[in-house]
Formats: sequence, structure tokens, C-alpha cells
Amino acid sequence: MDNYHLVEAQIREIRVDLPPGYYRLLPKLQSGPFAGYPRVFGIAWAFVAHTDSHFDAETLRRFLIAYQTVQPLTIGELWAVAITLRIVLVENLRRLTDQMALGRQDRSRADQLADRILAPGGGHPDLLSGAIANPMSELFAAQLAGRLRLLDPDVTPAVGWLSERLATQGASVDSVVRHAQERLGASNVTLRNIITAFRGLSATDWSTLFEDVSLVEAHLRRHPGHARMDFASRNLYRSAVEELSRGSGRSETQLADMAVTLAADSTRDTPAADPGWHLIDAGRPALERAVGFRPPPRLWLRRLGISAGLSGYLGLIAGTTVILTSLAAWLTGSGWPWLIAMIIPLSALSIVMVDVMVARSVGAALLPGLDLREGVPPAMRTLVVVPVIMTDACDLQRQFDSLEIHHLSGTGGDLTFALLTDGADAPQQDMPGDADLLALAARRVAALNAAHAPGPATCALSSRWTPIRGCRATRRRG
Repeated sequence: MDNYHLVEAQIREIRVDLPPGYYRLLPKLQSGPFAGYPRVFGIAWAFVAHTDSHFDAETLRRFLIAYQTVQPLTIGELWAVAITLRIVLVENLRRLTDQMALGRQDRSRADQLADRILAPGGGHPDLLSGAIANPMSELFAAQLAGRLRLLDPDVTPAVGWLSERLATQGASVDSVVRHAQERLGASNVTLRNIITAFRGLSATDWSTLFEDVSLVEAHLRRHPGHARMDFASRNLYRSAVEELSRGSGRSETQLADMAVTLAADSTRDTPAADPGWHLIDAGRPALERAVGFRPPPRLWLRRLGISAGLSGYLGLIAGTTVILTSLAAWLTGSGWPWLIAMIIPLSALSIVMVDVMVARSVGAALLPGLDLREGVPPAMRTLVVVPVIMTDACDLQRQFDSLEIHHLSGTGGDLTFALLTDGADAPQQDMPGDADLLALAARRVAALNAAHAPGPATCALSSRWTPIRGCRATRRRG
């Protein structure tokens, strides 16, 4: 009861993270006790059963790696492990709460019977035979024995009758009490493990765990540049492999091997030398033809819309406008003058509808990027230049403050920041106050380099004035 909010949060997350479309894509078991359920559900159930609902990320990692030595798991299944564990744990919690509710009912009935026995004249065995179910549950017998344990069997015949009744079931008072205590202790441990597991699931970095156990990721990492990319880029490659697998019937690991092999066979230092060229770029059509890829309807429509370009976009707007106009004419029965007057507002509505449809179907393309969380390596030394027009001392101070903020919020490593300064347009090359602004800039650069260790991540000053020959001397940014 103290953790009901935690359980509710898990149920909400299950409903959000496991939509019906995703569930239908998961491979299903054909036989066994979980026939018809996703294979990953059986895996999660086995893990929870063998660990008594205790969750440990390292144990799960070893468990999944060992399972895949026999049968590889798809990308979708590995992503579904977290949500499936939540489902199994919630189901295990439901089972325990059902046991608690039944146990409470048994103990309540035992207390009621004990009250009758302890009442004057209520302990005769003949009066008890119809009041107890056959067979007697262990929790009922343990609770009743606890209430009657201090009574004299000679005075209260129900004590001896309880022992005889349990003997017919192959048990004794001591055994049912011991089993009830063991069952209570085991339930408490399991319940504690479930609540702790909920917190552990929420605290686990599933992205890292996924890449540790994914066979597709292991095959893609055979290419030396794959591990240097950020997670979003690596996931983009894996999503392409998953899409190709669904449309071709080939395994994901086979397709990952093909992409890496094609990249290795290409000329070095060319775009084709990266697996992404064949998975998400210009080499994708050739790979699709090689594996017999059949695009799903949504992807086919998206590609058709992209290939149609501007003409297709305008044609779609015109077609939507005609449909809306015809629909308005049919619903209102108005004549052509009214319909001609409605073309402009209906065309505006068509543009909005087409824009929404195009935005949802096409979307933005993610560009692969490098993982520079540990800083820019020396081989990728970078200079960040901020162009600045020097107008007055206050503005120049703000520019240097902003430059320092950029340095502090950067990733570090071989990263240098600089201001490329110039003066405002003026009738002559040198204006009063220029020397003071340059001196201020030089002092701020020296102060920043002193405050932050000189090296790759430093601040620099670069300025150049050049006259333009003409009717007058002017100053321009150099």
C-alpha cells in the first residue's frame, strides 16, 4: 500500500510503451505454455521466475547473451525486454495480492470459528464438521491452531478434532503452522523484490544494456567508425537493418553483415566505405535489390511523395481542393457562382491539410553524428569562430562573456574558440576609439586564456582591416 503510486506508474508506462502495432510485430511462440504470446514474454517470465522477481542489470545482460547463443533476438524484442519485465512483475504482484486476499479470508473464517469454539458449548466436534471446508487450507488451519494452542484438549475437544482432521490430510498442526510461516516469509521477500525491481527498471540505462546484448550492434561494430558515432546515429543504422529485415525476410544479423562487407569492399575514404551509405543513403537501392526488399505501403507512399517533388505537392493541393469543392456542392446544392467564390477558402484549407499530411508522412531526416561526449579528439581539432562587430566597450564585454559561456558549455577536448572582430562601417579606416577597443579585446583574451588552461580549449583574437580603393576609404570585415 505504501508503493501504490509506483505500481500505477509502471502500469501507465506499460500502456504507453507497448502500443498494439508494436505488439503485433513481436515474434510469437508457436507451442508451450505461452503459445500465442510474444517470445520475449516467455524470456521475461523465465528470468523473473529464476530470480524470484529480483532485478539486476548485469544478471539480465548475461541472461540475454546466454539465450542468444541458441536463438538470436530481434531488435524489436530486445527493446521490448524492459516493458515485458514490467508486465511480468505486475502479473506476479497480482498473483501475490490474490494470495493475500484469500489468506485474509481464510484467517478471518478461522477467527470466526475460533470465537464459536471458545463460546460456551461451542467446541463440540459435531458442530464443527459442517463449518470447515474439505480439504482444510493451511492458512485456515494455522490460524485456528494459533487461537486454540493454549487450550486443554480434555476441556476443549475441538483441539483434538483439529489434529485428527489434519492427520487425514497428511499434515499436522506443527507442519501447517511452519508452512504458513514459510509461505508468508517467501511472499514478503518476493513482494520486496518486485517493488525494488520496479525502481531498478526505472533507473537502468536501457540504451547501454541494449547495445551490450544486441547481435546486430556487435556485427555493425566490426566497422571501426560505427562505435565513434553517437547513440542516435547508431540507432538510425539499426532501424534501417530492422526495416530491411521485415521487408525481405532475411535475418537482421545477415543484413548487418552485408552492410559492413559492402563498406569494407568499397574504396577507402569515400562515402561508400561507411555502412550507413548502404543502409540509409545512396547505396540503399542497390542493397534493397540485392536482398529482395519489398517496402511497406507507408514507406512506398512516402517515397512516391518525395519523388513527385513540387509538382506532386501542387497536384495534391489541387486534387484536395477539387474534392472539397465537389463535396461542398453536393452537401449544399449551391450553384457555380457560390462555388467559385469558395475556391479560395477551400484551397487554403487544402493547403493546411496537405501540409499536415506531408509533415506526418515524410518528417525530418536525422543526419548521422559523432559521439563527442568525451571531448573533441586531436584528429578532429576544431576552431569555433564567432564574428563580431565592435561598436562599444559594453557590447564587446558581452561578446567575450558569451564566448566564455560557449567554452564552459562545450564538450572540451581539442576545441578552440575565437572572436573574429571588425569595426562598424565608417568613412575612414581608423576611427577614434578603435585602439581602445582593440586594447580591451586583447586584455580580455589574455584574461580568458589565464583563467582557462592554455591548450586546445583557448580563446583567440583575430582582426584585419583592409581599405577598399574607391572614391573614399571604407572599412570592411576581413
